[in-house]
Amino acid sequence: MTAPENLPTTAGELRDAGYLPRSVKSEIRENLLALLSSGGDAWPGIVGFDRTVLPQLERALLAGHDVVLLGERGQGKTRLLRTLIGLLDEWTPVIAGAELGEHPLDPISPAGRRLAAELGDDLPVAWRHRSERYAEKLATPDTSVGDLIGDVDPVKVAEGRSLGDPETIHFGLVPRAHRGIVAVNELPDLAERIQVALLNVMEERDIQVRGYTLRLPLDVLLVATANPEDYTNRGRIITPLKDRFGAEIRTHYPLDVEAEVDLVRQEAELVAEVGDPLIEVLARFVRQLRESPAIDQRSGVSARFAVAAAETVAAAALRRSAITGESPAVARPVDLESVPAVLRGKLEFESGEEGREQEHLTHLMRRAFSETARARLGGVNLRPLATAVGDGNMVTTGERIPGKDVLSALPELPVLHEVAERLGVDPTEPPTRIAAAVEFALEALFLARQVAKDTDDGMAVYGS
Repeated sequence: MTAPENLPTTAGELRDAGYLPRSVKSEIRENLLALLSSGGDAWPGIVGFDRTVLPQLERALLAGHDVVLLGERGQGKTRLLRTLIGLLDEWTPVIAGAELGEHPLDPISPAGRRLAAELGDDLPVAWRHRSERYAEKLATPDTSVGDLIGDVDPVKVAEGRSLGDPETIHFGLVPRAHRGIVAVNELPDLAERIQVALLNVMEERDIQVRGYTLRLPLDVLLVATANPEDYTNRGRIITPLKDRFGAEIRTHYPLDVEAEVDLVRQEAELVAEVGDPLIEVLARFVRQLRESPAIDQRSGVSARFAVAAAETVAAAALRRSAITGESPAVARPVDLESVPAVLRGKLEFESGEEGREQEHLTHLMRRAFSETARARLGGVNLRPLATAVGDGNMVTTGERIPGKDVLSALPELPVLHEVAERLGVDPTEPPTRIAAAVEFALEALFLARQVAKDTDDGMAVYGS
């Protein structure tokens, strides 16, 4: 990304243009206040946190606090941290060629200060985009102090510098993020002795490498994520480090079905059409899983499960489209059967549930479908459809049955038009979409025990 050409190119021009140094926390505070005042969206792509997490995070940022987000897997913690980039200035000045992102009017490293003293107002200025001012590190047990803070560079020592010379240091992730944001994912996975290395960075804003201290007034916003169980299981955040975080904010899964649906629609990459009724079924299914005593709730049911479920249903529809030649490829209720078998491994079951996993998932999927059918088709008299099926108009569906065959098995019934309208399908649309609506009604009748259903080898037959 190329900076605009009209920006200052020397320290003198920078000073004359009024680009005075300010801390990264002040920068974030001012930009956040401007967005809040103008009604702009400070958190694009974040769903379901508007009245809970985001107000707490905004207060923490306005207070200038370092933040740790605490929550189960798949709650969007990392996604939320990455949106912080949008609160930085789009372009910021740095000393051209400097190892750290130092402000030309406020250098902090020995090399930067020497260069500023030698060149004065002629000190060359480069411009760094805000996307380059966000550094993210996944905490792993093998992470070293050198990775985060820095270490002595043997090459520089070999060039003739003395071992105690601050310029022999190869800086780690945190110093290189000077005047930016440092995000540490899964902080408790970081060995405790490595967490200690962050104490000075967060409070005294200096670093210690190999027995000598280099006074660097680092300017960083440190943010981190953690799972609540990590405090006692895989690892923990040491008490002095927890104390240095100004804010600990709990995240959560979507609080209602609408937010879950919005999240799936936003994140899922669907290779075929999946109508809103089926997305709602999947959203309710995930919510059932999060309440089920058979599922280990300490592990959680990630939002990625709902996204993967929607993508699996779309893939099942695309496969049928390729086999039958029907177009467009549209998901039908029969495609929901692919979800438990494919995604069962993404869930952690409680001990004692071995061998009953499929039974639990099928039961919860049917409950989710019934709830959605009541919400979508409440007040619609489906008895004429049940009567037609009971009078011998059996309907066969499955992974190899095209939509036109589903429709041709039934007589013309006014209730089918009402069903299609309730499910957002126009009667003039292609048979694949209408068949999805009709099959939705048939499945609702089966779960209400008004028609029978036999399944075998990827096929289902609705009958009397």
